[in-house]
Amino acid sequence: MIPWRPMTASDLPAILALAALVHPGFPEDAEILAEKRALHPLGCFTLDAPPGAPTALAGYLLSHPWRLGDVPKLNRRLHNLPQTPNCHYLHDLALHPTARHTGHATTILQHLFAQTPTTHALVAVNNSTKFWSRHGFRPVKGVAVESYGAGAAYMVRSGYTPFT
Repeated sequence: MIPWRPMTASDLPAILALAALVHPGFPEDAEILAEKRALHPLGCFTLDAPPGAPTALAGYLLSHPWRLGDVPKLNRRLHNLPQTPNCHYLHDLALHPTARHTGHATTILQHLFAQTPTTHALVAVNNSTKFWSRHGFRPVKGVAVESYGAGAAYMVRSGYTPFT
């Protein structure tokens, strides 16, 4: 059993606190994050922090079906999911600094990739392209990511490849 669990609506305050710590340059309103969870709860997970930790959550993942090359704008509602998605979009994977380099990111990504054996896409921020490359993602040029700031990169991971 993985240490991650399905995200609930009651996790939202802790998610907002962790997001503010981990992604201060990419703020999103509570209703935006709540909408993503409500639209696709099967792609949203949280990692509880151990007792005595500085935050209630050690991590979270928000993801949903989407369309390749169509980057959801930061802090904007989706309203609905596409009727004919052709990828699974990872909106945000965040870990508290104390939970990094523990294998938790690999664990949830393995779980997500097994659940959604399709093409995956994301926008890498905060110089994270090396991290995402280790998980099979490759940069794709020509996709607009301006709402994610300078240095952001659209990345795609094609098909299902089991971790070795």
